Amino acid sequence: MALPPDASAARDWTLADFDFQLPPELIAQHPLAERSASRLLDGRGEAALDRGMRELPELLRAGDLLVFNDTQVIKARLFGHKPSGGQLELLIERVLDAATGLVAAHMKVSKKPAVGTLLHMDGGFEARVLGRWPQDSGPLYRLALSADPYALMAAHGHVPLPPYIAHEDSADDEARYQTVFAAKPGAVAAPTAALHFDQGMLDQLERRGIERAQITLHVGAGTFQPVKTERIADHLMHHERFEVPASTLEAIARCKAAGGRVLAVGTTTVRALESAAHFGPECEDTNIFITPGFEFKVVDLLLTNFHLPKSTLMMLVSAFAGYEHIMALYRHAIAEQYRFFSYGDAMLLSRVPRE
Repeated sequence: MALPPDASAARDWTLADFDFQLPPELIAQHPLAERSASRLLDGRGEAALDRGMRELPELLRAGDLLVFNDTQVIKARLFGHKPSGGQLELLIERVLDAATGLVAAHMKVSKKPAVGTLLHMDGGFEARVLGRWPQDSGPLYRLALSADPYALMAAHGHVPLPPYIAHEDSADDEARYQTVFAAKPGAVAAPTAALHFDQGMLDQLERRGIERAQITLHVGAGTFQPVKTERIADHLMHHERFEVPASTLEAIARCKAAGGRVLAVGTTTVRALESAAHFGPECEDTNIFITPGFEFKVVDLLLTNFHLPKSTLMMLVSAFAGYEHIMALYRHAIAEQYRFFSYGDAMLLSRVPRE
């Protein structure tokens, strides 16, 4: 049965609207042995259907288009100490200029160092504090590393696992907190819906005539930033770099013209596609905030993981599939003990009609 039209646009949304109680044991701490072995909650209709990810090719049609995020997670966590000996941690949010070692980073330290301070990093390299970023007043630090940032992170960095994963990063995380088609380094969090795809599933989709395209959105640490304003409309969204290639725009146009459906694999793909549609494909940086009432122009179907309570991603999926429907699906997922968050299970959603 199709979902009813979404009549929620006029509501004055609050943070409490997107809250729910999640048993801690449902937070997946490790990936399954096989990527495609995850469960899939099919929420395209009014009733929730319990399926497996390996059924996904059978739920799609020849001519449908899957759009993936091909960003690559960088080992962005670096440790070191100040000249005084105080320990610190950097999380590289952006490489601003690889040639000069210039980066923008979050800094976790007991007392913030002054501009000009030379930080001594584990691995024998240094980072000089140049100021804040962006525009010398932002929440991040602008630093100059003593060598190429990508090489330093590859040699000395740690996988930036989300804060709800309790263990230290391991070789298993380095392999599995990364998609099989990751190509462009720059993300500090994985596009987690795409973690469910292995080469076997990609091959099966291709055999069934289901097309593929890609965007790049470098997921920032802001994806885990809590919403601090009670009124959703007062929240300031973080910025992320993205690119929607001309080839992907052409594939979308062909798909739509032939009556196919565009399936975004993950909320990051939704943000990129809808940003390009609303602001133009030449846009390279987005802080789009998708909440109930948003007018979707591109995406017809969404494959996504289960998200944190009160998060902007809960707001996005509620905008896409309808608030009441999403909350009912989450109640079902908790009752059926689905695995939540980055290493958890997936759900498949249809865009709810607008009134």
